[in-house]
Amino acid sequence: MLVMNRKIRVWKLAAIIFAIVVFCFLTLRISNFIHIFGKHAGDALTQQQVLDAYEINKVDETSAVVPRIIHQIFHNWTDPDHESLPADWNATRQTCLSFNPEWEHLLWTTKSSRAFLEKEYAWFLPTYDNYKLPIQKIDAVRYFLIRHYGGIYIDLDNGCRHSLEPLRYYPAWVTDGGHGALSNNILGGEPQHAFWTLLTDSLNSYAWNYPLPYLTICYSTGQWFETAIWEKFHRRRGNVQPLTRVMMDGRPGKAPWVFFSHSRGGTWDNWDNKLFQWIGEHVGGFILILAVLTISTLAAALPIWKGIRRFYSRSGLVERGRYRPV
Repeated sequence: MLVMNRKIRVWKLAAIIFAIVVFCFLTLRISNFIHIFGKHAGDALTQQQVLDAYEINKVDETSAVVPRIIHQIFHNWTDPDHESLPADWNATRQTCLSFNPEWEHLLWTTKSSRAFLEKEYAWFLPTYDNYKLPIQKIDAVRYFLIRHYGGIYIDLDNGCRHSLEPLRYYPAWVTDGGHGALSNNILGGEPQHAFWTLLTDSLNSYAWNYPLPYLTICYSTGQWFETAIWEKFHRRRGNVQPLTRVMMDGRPGKAPWVFFSHSRGGTWDNWDNKLFQWIGEHVGGFILILAVLTISTLAAALPIWKGIRRFYSRSGLVERGRYRPV
């Protein structure tokens, strides 16, 4: 019986150590996750500040690092062979062509996107092909395009209001809606920048499927993923200058948009988008609901635990928390 007691103590110790390891792991993960929605690293510039810096400083064109390439992606999820843009998106795209006539404009389709990855980043194809939701592929491709070619990526529901020349002087930049995670609807930078390399190299390790589509999209390839890697890059950047966040806060009273416009979007909306939108608008209420549910669960679990203890005690297996000899 002493051997049994010794084994029980070993199992208890192992369980405690395992619980501590799991707790530390979850604490770290939760901490990193919370930082996604906090104050972001990097230098924040309004679009007007970017334009003013360009016009006032008379920037030397030879110092521009971002190639004159505009990337856009159109994956027809219902009919991949049909590659013509919807009329409203085509009209929005034309605004960027009009303001930037000397730029190269690349429209990446379902076929050309995969062909690009197959040629340049074949190691990523297994993850790419196994993505559960089509928008994940569009998210991932945009990062590889900027890594490989450089330039500016623009979602098809975003148009242009001005020449994009002033944005060519920032080695790697993303857009920031001013609250919550960063945005990945518009990105820009020079090719092979360390941030794009870290971003694309991290895609495999983040390729998890979560119970809700919104979670899967945001944290595997979307805004949450991008923000997590952005913060990670800045924690490790050493002597590298902070990267730039171009502000695109559409709320009333915020800095106006100089370079970009917005039209119809929402192509990847799922039923749970509204749930997370509600959470974002009612953070206090959501935390209160979680607290009530947690307390209720613990209150319900306590009698069950006591009942189990009482059962084993009455059966003669447990006495004062220990197994006794038989």
